[in-house]
Amino acid sequence: MGEAQESGARGFPAFPARKGGRARGQSFWAKAWTEAVEDTWPEEESLKKGRAFARTGRIGPITVSPGRISAEVYGGEAAYTTVVTLAELDAGEWELLWEKAADRPAVTEELLAGELPEDLLEAVEDARVRMLPGYGDLDADCDCDALEHPCPHATALCYQVSWLLETEPWLLPLVRGRDAEEAVEELKSELLLRAMTGADEDDEDSVEEEDEDGYEGEGGGEDAAGPPPGLDPVAAWTREASPLPALPPLPAAPAGTDEPVTGIEADPLEQLVADAAVRARGLLAYALGLTAEPAPPLDLWQDTVRIAATHPDPRVPARLRESCGRPPGELDRAAAAWRTGGAAGLEVLERTWSPSAQETARARAALSAGWEADELPELEVRDNHWTLAGQGIQLRLGRDGRWYPYREESGAWWPAGAPHSDPADVLVELTAG
Repeated sequence: MGEAQESGARGFPAFPARKGGRARGQSFWAKAWTEAVEDTWPEEESLKKGRAFARTGRIGPITVSPGRISAEVYGGEAAYTTVVTLAELDAGEWELLWEKAADRPAVTEELLAGELPEDLLEAVEDARVRMLPGYGDLDADCDCDALEHPCPHATALCYQVSWLLETEPWLLPLVRGRDAEEAVEELKSELLLRAMTGADEDDEDSVEEEDEDGYEGEGGGEDAAGPPPGLDPVAAWTREASPLPALPPLPAAPAGTDEPVTGIEADPLEQLVADAAVRARGLLAYALGLTAEPAPPLDLWQDTVRIAATHPDPRVPARLRESCGRPPGELDRAAAAWRTGGAAGLEVLERTWSPSAQETARARAALSAGWEADELPELEVRDNHWTLAGQGIQLRLGRDGRWYPYREESGAWWPAGAPHSDPADVLVELTAG
């Protein structure tokens, strides 16, 4: 499925029968989708049959996932599986698309607000990638054994996708490999990178302009006096650096011992710098409007877990275990959770919450799309915990929308790997392990 498999899948209930009316969706993205499909599959007879079949109500629930749209269709007494596939964009193509989108402030503003603007197509064209179906990347497969290709079931499914796009335009990026959340986060990263490097670029541009224009004295022209002493940029750049003063002597070690005062031979500077950089990035993202609110400061326990999970010296976690006042093993388990997902991973370990019915239904659809119907294990669902009874395997849905794998060890649930956006991927890894 490619790099974007983690984007997950979305399921939608079947459309009821429609008597008459338009078979083509009427919103901008719905029309653009339909026109692209009809240009790619121009056989009018198949399209005509597809429009008629789309209105019959004989197409079951639709699943949209990266590179794939599928549904069960019912022709008479028979049931068929119809799948429409599109080529997913690779990571480089998505990166180029967000670069072109970031050049357009109006498009950027709408994307960050959760909208899919019409002008995004201009960025798509500039990036020379495909968002709408096209020749060579749209295909269909159906087990109805019809002679024509695509069969009416496939074209009918495409017409119903245009109905979905009227209210769910973000399905178009999803089928190309990115759901709405991933797309917005990647765009934010591009904007943040520009904000962090923009000042340096401005400085370089101004220096280049000064070098090209030169400095002019009062009268201007070639005979004018040069810049005042000490302001010549070339001289300042080529001047040898003055030597730094000598370092002061190190303080003497405590009498009677050669061991560090803390008993831990570790330079904390690297850890402090890395921590400061992460906090600065979060504050800058908030200041630029890329996040709704700044990341809250860590409390004492969270900071203890963070240090235990990230400090390179194994003696640090050992000391923290002794001083944190928690039961044996709790800090190790919390540190393991932190390593899988930071503060979000720790929250998944320690707190439960109740997802909405829509989120639960979406998860079931994603699992159904990733497994054969007779192979999907039976899961016991309680709040955000999905457990395979008797197998010591559990999936946990975080508030960040990702699924965290867990295994039962000695009567306690332990993090078992990195989180994914697709619960089917997590379940496959857990059962395979």
